[in-house]
Amino acid sequence: MNLKKYFIRALHRLQKGPGYTYKELLVWYCDNTNTHGPKRIIKEGPKKKLVWFFLTLLFASLVFWQWGILINTYLSYNVTSSLSIGFKTMKFPAVTVCNANPFKYSEVKHLLKELDRLIEAALERILQPKPGNGSESISPPLDLRLWHQIPLVLIDEHDKDNPVILDIFESIQSEGGNQSSMGNQTSMGNETTVGNETTCSHPGSDNCTYRNFSSAAQAVSEWYVLQSTSILATVPLPDRVRMGYQAEDMILACLYGAEPCNYKNFTQIYHPDHGNCYIFNWGMDEEALNSSNPGAEFGLKLILDISQQDYIPYLSSAAGARLMLHQQRSFPFLKDQGIYAMAGTETSIGVLVDELERMGYPYSDCTMNGSDVPVKNLYSQYNTSYSIQACLRSCFQNHMVEICGCGHYMFPLPEGVNYCNNDDNPGWAYCYSSLRSSIKHRQICIDSCKETCNDTQYKMTISMADWPSEASEDWIFHILSYERDMSTNVTLDRNGIIKLNIYFQEYNYRTISESAATTIVWLLSSLGGQFGFWMGGSVLCLIEFGEIIIDSLWITVIHAIGWCKGLKQRRAQARYPDAPPTVSELVEAHTNLGFQHEDAGVL
Repeated sequence: MNLKKYFIRALHRLQKGPGYTYKELLVWYCDNTNTHGPKRIIKEGPKKKLVWFFLTLLFASLVFWQWGILINTYLSYNVTSSLSIGFKTMKFPAVTVCNANPFKYSEVKHLLKELDRLIEAALERILQPKPGNGSESISPPLDLRLWHQIPLVLIDEHDKDNPVILDIFESIQSEGGNQSSMGNQTSMGNETTVGNETTCSHPGSDNCTYRNFSSAAQAVSEWYVLQSTSILATVPLPDRVRMGYQAEDMILACLYGAEPCNYKNFTQIYHPDHGNCYIFNWGMDEEALNSSNPGAEFGLKLILDISQQDYIPYLSSAAGARLMLHQQRSFPFLKDQGIYAMAGTETSIGVLVDELERMGYPYSDCTMNGSDVPVKNLYSQYNTSYSIQACLRSCFQNHMVEICGCGHYMFPLPEGVNYCNNDDNPGWAYCYSSLRSSIKHRQICIDSCKETCNDTQYKMTISMADWPSEASEDWIFHILSYERDMSTNVTLDRNGIIKLNIYFQEYNYRTISESAATTIVWLLSSLGGQFGFWMGGSVLCLIEFGEIIIDSLWITVIHAIGWCKGLKQRRAQARYPDAPPTVSELVEAHTNLGFQHEDAGVL
């Protein structure tokens, strides 16, 4: 019962409202608030009242202006970076070693035979560019199908007004004339003979792209890589692995700290750029190794044989080993982050560790494991962790599959897709060149991929010396040859041997971490400081201000309800202009109506 009375009183209180008019409410607020300024407005004389009104309005505006700046600063989510140095036993990095040459020439020579004959004939014509040079004099005749798909031309600009274009296997033509369905050629603008690579959507088409080179050596190398990619893309993966350098032939000696190791301690993966690669301490099947102490005697020592005499002459112009240090369970992107070790040298690599810790959303657009990235990671088939390099390559391959209908040989394939080749996809080279040079597609991938929030980077200090020395090379080569081939003859030489020393320089590691530059505590204290400085207010003053706003809204609602009721009554009066009958008049009318019915019944 008491509860019912309470609700009835509350309803009456709501219907009554605060009991103030707007003016009375404002005067009450100014007289009772703890904020400096409003009290002086109502208590001072007319002149001072005007001055205090102006000052209060000015400082209130300054407060709101400062508040806007502070809130905008907080919502920008800036970060500060701090550097700390620690000391601990660290995991030895994963070490990937590859040969700069992806395949043994003796194993792939039969696949590249026609391509090699074609490039050798092209080199002869580049060195002796004479009009009318053709392929008729070569026996057996050259297979020019590869050439017509991606031809090379020479542009002689000694006469700038009449540059001469030489299709190496056709004839000399002048620019602007009939160019054997190759489209309009472009030049680099110097006065020497330059190479130009042309790729078209299909043979005989004018829909072509052109790449200019200042040197024929660059043009020939790029052309050979593109053509060999098409050929090798049709070779099954087990055959490509077999044609590469095997671990037992490449890794001659291994020592980690004081413990011996061999090629069985390496994990083999196939890398499109470098063929068979071998990873030490990848951490896939076993726990990652810790380094007990800094220094060269506690690191990894390797002796490698790169068999330079079996290099593919037109595919690999650099000789040596390609290596990379990276985190466990991460894929090695040697083309971007790897380094070369030169044959006939001992290369010492001192390692320092930097650990990066980025703040996630909303402070930065980084990802913890790539699960929130809208790009399907094609490198997950290797069971490796997410990286931005994997994301960018996966994004490019997905676009390649979507636009060109096939995948590029250098990247993993989605399910149900084949690699591009000239037989099944004649226009793939044009599609690939267009996609690679497209800024739009590149920007889409950059916007879609994210950096990892936590990362470990290895800073390397590299030094080299000739190895072995002239005084010791005889006995070293004899021992290494015997251990590999069980032969008393020397089967190794300086051009194929590499020695590597990889170790931690020191156990100090640097941690570069991000922290929020502005926090909610900073924001509240800054807002309060500005309010107190300009207006002498506090949180209670804000509560008072909120109270007057609620009362104002309350009064407004009561007035709106009253106005609606008055409008309804005025409409009713307009509809019925006469005053409504009273109760006595209604009773009298009802009685008279009854008498009239009785009289009608008597008659």
